[in-house]
Amino acid sequence: MDLYGLIGMPLKHSFSMSYFNEKFKSENIDAEYRNFEIPKIKDVKKIIKENPDLRGLNVTIPYKEQVIQYLDNLSENAKLIGAVNVIKIERKKLGVRLTGFNSDIIGFKQSLEPMLKPHHKRALVLGTGGAAKAVFHGLKQLDIIPTYVSREKRSKTTLTYAEIDSDVMETNTVIVNCTPVGMFPKVDECPDIPYNLLTDSHILYDLLYNPDETLFMKRGKEQGATVKNGLEMLLLQAFAAWKFWNN
Repeated sequence: MDLYGLIGMPLKHSFSMSYFNEKFKSENIDAEYRNFEIPKIKDVKKIIKENPDLRGLNVTIPYKEQVIQYLDNLSENAKLIGAVNVIKIERKKLGVRLTGFNSDIIGFKQSLEPMLKPHHKRALVLGTGGAAKAVFHGLKQLDIIPTYVSREKRSKTTLTYAEIDSDVMETNTVIVNCTPVGMFPKVDECPDIPYNLLTDSHILYDLLYNPDETLFMKRGKEQGATVKNGLEMLLLQAFAAWKFWNN
């Protein structure tokens, strides 16, 4: 029986395990998906060695960037983003070959693209982690100019939340939350942007999906903005991961 899994810490609310095991059951696929909570990224070597039937892994927080040092090869998108959330495991005579992919960028692009209109030319990416990097490069591939927003000034191309004024809000009509702010159970929190400057020209996209409607989305909707959560992106990136493993 083939084995697949997820590495990260913590993994209490794993979407992937329930999704893939349900897929295997409904499609009569002889496979199992497990969660592998590991306290340190170096433990991934032990997971792969001790599970000879393991054919693929998903990677989540906090290891999307740290795992790259253990891989033999990277897809073009994974190189570009500098973050991996899918590993294909090939066991050959000469040893194990690990290839890293990024399916976050695929899921995000496919989910956002139908919402876009000609005036959506620039975007704010809230956060600077692995998922934010996938969103940043996904936006560029959709011909949208992205700008990171961080609590601290990290570079000339990064804005702080304090720098988001009326001009920034007017020109950046796509805003993507890539932070955990507003995630269950802290549902009464939201990123610190000037929501009063939002219009019906704006898209607010939240990578979070628990709760279904975050306060970020709710406050955007109140101003007439189009809003969407990250559940569809999660499903689409899972589809892409399966293709990577079985291509």
